[in-house]
Amino acid sequence: MQVTLDIPEELANKLQLFENQLPQILELGIRELNAASQPGFSGMAEVLEFLAQLPTSSEIIALRPSEELQNQITNLLEKNRNQGLTAAEEMIWEQYQYLEHLVRIAKAKALLKLQAGE
Repeated sequence: MQVTLDIPEELANKLQLFENQLPQILELGIRELNAASQPGFSGMAEVLEFLAQLPTSSEIIALRPSEELQNQITNLLEKNRNQGLTAAEEMIWEQYQYLEHLVRIAKAKALLKLQAGE
């Protein structure tokens, strides 16, 4: 299928460098847009992007949730206490719990490395 788009000149110039990869670029962009609309994904993406930078053990131990992620977690906790969570919110909560579990493992391993002098 052929698609014709009207885009700004600056973007067109950038895309010329990736002309053969345009289908992949569009697919990745669509995936990212879809993921960004899922509340639980943004928090996970932040942590995964942080870990993908191969931080030092000290940086891993210092890792804290962003203000946005902390607000999402706090809101879910309050809603759960006051009225209960919907099935979708329960799924997001479970994802946050799993993410926290993974971060705790990373922090424990980072602490062991620091204690071993690595």
